[in-house]
Amino acid sequence: MKKKFITLSLAGLFLASCGEGAEKTDEKNTKENKEASTSNEDNWYKLDRFADIQVLRYKINGFDKLSLNQKKLVYYLVQAGMSGRDIIWDQNYRHNLEIRKAIESIYNAGGRESETSEDWKNFDEYAKRVFFSNGIHHHYSTVKFIPKFSKDYFKSLLSESGASLSDEIIDLMYSTTEDMKRVNKASGVDLIAASANNFYAPGVTQQMVEEYYNRIVDKKDPRPISYGLNSTMKIDDGGNVYEDVWKSGGLYGEAIDKIIFWLEKAVTVAENDQQAEALKLLIEYYKTGDLKVWDQYNIAWAGATEGDIDYINSFIEVYGDAKGMRGAYETVVQIKDFEASERMKVLQDNVQWFEDNSSIMDEHKKKKVTGVTYKVVTVAGEAGDASPSTPIGVNLPNANWIRTEHGSKSVSLGNIVEAYNEASGEGMLTEFAHDEEEIERAKKYGKIGSKLHTALHEVVGHASGKLNPGILPPHETLKNYSSTLEEARADLVALFYLMNPKMVELGLMESLEVGKAEYDSYIRNGLMLQLRRLEIGDEVEEDHMRNRQLVAGWVFEKGAADNVISKVQKDGKTYFEINDYEKLQVLFGELLKEIQRIKSEGDFEAGKNLVETYGVKVDQAIHKEVLDRSAPLNIAPYNGFVNPVLEAVEENGEIIDIKINYEQGFIEQMMFYGNTYNFLK
Repeated sequence: MKKKFITLSLAGLFLASCGEGAEKTDEKNTKENKEASTSNEDNWYKLDRFADIQVLRYKINGFDKLSLNQKKLVYYLVQAGMSGRDIIWDQNYRHNLEIRKAIESIYNAGGRESETSEDWKNFDEYAKRVFFSNGIHHHYSTVKFIPKFSKDYFKSLLSESGASLSDEIIDLMYSTTEDMKRVNKASGVDLIAASANNFYAPGVTQQMVEEYYNRIVDKKDPRPISYGLNSTMKIDDGGNVYEDVWKSGGLYGEAIDKIIFWLEKAVTVAENDQQAEALKLLIEYYKTGDLKVWDQYNIAWAGATEGDIDYINSFIEVYGDAKGMRGAYETVVQIKDFEASERMKVLQDNVQWFEDNSSIMDEHKKKKVTGVTYKVVTVAGEAGDASPSTPIGVNLPNANWIRTEHGSKSVSLGNIVEAYNEASGEGMLTEFAHDEEEIERAKKYGKIGSKLHTALHEVVGHASGKLNPGILPPHETLKNYSSTLEEARADLVALFYLMNPKMVELGLMESLEVGKAEYDSYIRNGLMLQLRRLEIGDEVEEDHMRNRQLVAGWVFEKGAADNVISKVQKDGKTYFEINDYEKLQVLFGELLKEIQRIKSEGDFEAGKNLVETYGVKVDQAIHKEVLDRSAPLNIAPYNGFVNPVLEAVEENGEIIDIKINYEQGFIEQMMFYGNTYNFLK
């Protein structure tokens, strides 16, 4: 729960990160890639558009400057990451792999690609949505896609391609009542039974899970393992629940063995002993599934700060589990951006100042913030839960005690942000900003404000604060609200400091106008723009959306007496205008203090009350207005990426170079992955 500060998290900037939305085929885009000119560079980044998605591409800047061994290291790590791609599909839904392989067979057969019927267009869109989301549930809302083409048409496609799916699976694809949400965090439901993900076998209930962990968790252990992180919970023949561990020789073993194969190659070209040792521990963890080894690995990984190449690999983030325990498979391979990292190093160097001067209570502050590192990196490849929809900032490891005692690593994915910027437009800004002053401030300072928000969120926010002695980890105390509250806490740290003169003193921004631009953007997004992602009548369930609405809604309400933020009607349209940025900063600090208290004390009822009061319910009139005003702009709410393909150049069986291929289209890449990294049957 220390990342996924994704597209909409950069409030206004990435809401406007899509193009005009013209439908384009992958074939056309592949051809046009070769013809893209520097005078019209944004065409190169924009690859495909369908449903509510725009697909972009990114560049691996500086790859040619790496040594051969460094290129090999990147290549091996990318191959390791891709080898586990099937895992996220199976984690997301128990029938995903069968459905995906049937869809791949239809495309590989190629018999209907020239068809222009509505049925084929609807199938093509459905398939792309499934590929983008690593399954049949939306990557963000987690609601199931219902096919718009008939069952008979689908069965004819299957028959012609030689593929098959059981009637049971086909019926589930079309059902509007069964397995509707991959993750269901609604209050009052059985969080396990109501969620369609595959972390828990059919028949497992929330009560079974809680009773199981109440028996085995050592609540007095100051350094607890990450219980449940790497297993599927099942029921044995006697009706007892147990953990089927993801490891070599266990569940997902065929894919994990391939991951291990490439990680062992990576060890041979590691840049230093610390990096090699961390890789060896990761291999041991994959072989044994031992969560104590996972902790050893995270300590070694957090301490391996030298070198130009780094990576994230394994079962990490727990947003996909309504109980906040089981980790989704993901990988990111990254190369240090030296110039950008040096510019932002000041945050790393001053992290103790930020902790000491926070608005939180003194007893919740860390006396010594340990081992925090921050880098801007260039992504070289992503897989699993990080692809096609990618984070732009990451802070790991997640275990509170490891972060406190051994530190953490924070990165901003510089070339991903660059790609968003190159493909961005100003349509949403000009439509929803209150006046010309706000628009001009956003144009001048919005990008740097968003970058600083990301950096502060990851480097300072997630590294700040501490639990009171004897308080269990947040997923135990705050339960299904822990992720929302953690993201809100990190956002609030960033917001609190974006209007602090210290940021100007440190040379991070030229004036407090940068902070004002980000405040404008955050309130505009939290109270209005992010609602584009919901259907009329929906409540907010995704943690990051809940976080932003909670923060924006709370400060709007609490500042009403002083008119800190006005709700303005102009020409029949609604706007939110910040009248007092200094008072708004104080309010952000007050909410930060309260959420840190909730986390530090494990105050479930207070956390639940905050989230349910401010983060869940939607103003239906505002929601409809946002949808009506957004529709003519034709800007996709969600963005994601294809990866560049790294190709090994061999001579006499030895790799002599690694080349980059940027030419794959979206469906082309999905077919390539399905044929190349198909390890789970």
